[in-house]
Amino acid sequence: MSRIAVLITDMFEDVEYTEPAEAFRETGHDLVHVGLSAGETVHGKADQTPVTIDRSVSDVSPDDFDALFIPGGYSPDKLRAHEAPVEFVRRFVESAKPVLSICHAPQLMITAQVLRGRKIAGWKSVAQDIRNAGAEYVDREVVVDGNIVSSRQPDDIPAFIRASLAKLEEASGQEARAAAAGQR
Repeated sequence: MSRIAVLITDMFEDVEYTEPAEAFRETGHDLVHVGLSAGETVHGKADQTPVTIDRSVSDVSPDDFDALFIPGGYSPDKLRAHEAPVEFVRRFVESAKPVLSICHAPQLMITAQVLRGRKIAGWKSVAQDIRNAGAEYVDREVVVDGNIVSSRQPDDIPAFIRASLAKLEEASGQEARAAAAGQR
């Protein structure tokens, strides 16, 4: 199954992390928590959910992972103030590997300047920022545009999980077909 980088820091929206993370694990995916400092414990903004950072974003590459998951809350805004997470997101989106984005997560992609021409859902307060980045803001529970799966808010989590799992399965199938073609 997929190895998913979870890009996260303090003040993430607890349920936007916990529910998708549980669904990803239950379906056999491996989560690697990526943040500003390996070994640091970060906390959610509402329930104070603790998450220990496995790897520093400065020490990883999109090549190390099959997908990227960015929970919302204040975490994306805090991360985009640092060059390494922004560059990691830019390279991940450009890699064509799945990027799973909910709520305020588009803020990282806006700063990475990778949304031009895309269709993206996100929290309503970032709608104008999405438009200013050259993307089309779509007010739906889930939007899939190429390798990006995006949703608006906690109420959208069930649809976000379904679309994210489908995108992970699709990407895994493409990788298997490419490997099989290389063996012929």
